Amino acid sequence: MEVKNQNIQIIGAGLCGSLLALRLGQRGYNVTVFEMRTDLRKTDISAGRSINLAFSDRGNKAIKMVGLEDKVEKLCIPMNGRMIHDRESNTFLSNYSGREYEYINSISRGGLNALLLDEAEALDNVTIHFNKKCKSVDFENSTAIYKDYLTKDESKITSDSIIATDGAGSALRKSYVTERKFLFSYSQEYLTHGYKELCILPAENGDYKTYKNALHIWPRGDFMVIALPNLDGSFTVTLFLSYEEGEYNFNNLTTPEIVTEFFQKEFPDALELMPNLVEDFFENPTAPLGTVKCSPWNYKGNTLLMGDSAHAIVPFYGQGMNASFEDVVEFDAFLDKNEGNWEDVFKAYSQSRKKDTDAIADLAIDNFHEMKSHVGQAIFQEKRKIEMALEKEFPNNYSSKYSLVTFNENIGYREAMLRGRAQDKAILNMLSDGDISTNIDFKDKAVLKIVLDKVIAETNNILEDDMVAKTMHH
Repeated sequence: MEVKNQNIQIIGAGLCGSLLALRLGQRGYNVTVFEMRTDLRKTDISAGRSINLAFSDRGNKAIKMVGLEDKVEKLCIPMNGRMIHDRESNTFLSNYSGREYEYINSISRGGLNALLLDEAEALDNVTIHFNKKCKSVDFENSTAIYKDYLTKDESKITSDSIIATDGAGSALRKSYVTERKFLFSYSQEYLTHGYKELCILPAENGDYKTYKNALHIWPRGDFMVIALPNLDGSFTVTLFLSYEEGEYNFNNLTTPEIVTEFFQKEFPDALELMPNLVEDFFENPTAPLGTVKCSPWNYKGNTLLMGDSAHAIVPFYGQGMNASFEDVVEFDAFLDKNEGNWEDVFKAYSQSRKKDTDAIADLAIDNFHEMKSHVGQAIFQEKRKIEMALEKEFPNNYSSKYSLVTFNENIGYREAMLRGRAQDKAILNMLSDGDISTNIDFKDKAVLKIVLDKVIAETNNILEDDMVAKTMHH
């Protein structure tokens, strides 16, 4: 069978689906995409999904692969660090990296999605249908049933293989769960916190009302607010708060007075920038935050889960989109090796990729606790200060956990997690034992070199201990 005449069906034209369609189209496959929502290029829809996202090196690796780096860069606003706001409205900037050239970007979900759809649709061998909701997939026969939202008609589509990039509520994954033709494990876990999107509008003259090139964060222990810049001068603000715990929670913020009082008390400087707070608060939905893990991601050689349908994560590492884009890069590499044999490609990709997506899911939950409480703590700030100095002075010898995850796209998430956690533990242990300190001359390279050697030695000890413990455990 001529490989390139194969028909591939993609369910979902979000970020992952549109990128995958573009890549498979570039490789010469016949690709048909079915999306349940209307075409976002023709209507303004955000539908309770975050309006802007953090875009970093892993995602950019995929954008380079499809040749869109220059076009995507125009949509990006660099964020060099976290701007931390305390209750007294004091702020300080905590950089993401000691290396000047490393930063993350705020990017519009809709803008990026529209660009990917345009580029995919420009190829003769890619077709995209909107308003088609996938009802179920018969994975034995590579057939999917779609209902058209406008005509209410149902259609049955068969193809050589079906790849589902239809997000956390995936239709293919539901079919995997209900069909029971093979052993399928599935877990969905929710945080006790939900989130609500709010907005800081541009100033009268169209400028940004607060510092543009940072991810703003108001850490408050059990809850927090973050804000990311948009190209139009606004910021998308997200409140992360418990549904029922604490003095203020989503269940008791029921009147304009209580909402205003909550912000007045906890986020006075944010409130000043948000005369529209109450209106946004009661207009916008509160949504849950969950992690989806499942296995296997593939059935034989004809169906595969990719992106959030396989591994939805909470948003606290800014890696949801980046992880899904990296899925496409990894998948592409397996196509290079086994093109023509879908079963081998699907299986090899799934086995190789899952350990990394499990790792970023766990890291994102850790980072939730770190962002809402630790970023404000003295010992955490001391650790960051040391790490920034090491990255700056020894750019090739040291990367913090954040850098390993965010800027080191050539190592997997799992390796970044193991090494990064060991480093964190090493530095925090040595700080609390007085083996290293921030009362040093950070301009003295020889002094910093001693700190670097200590950190590396202690990190390696911790990694070795973990290895020994694992071996004994098995």
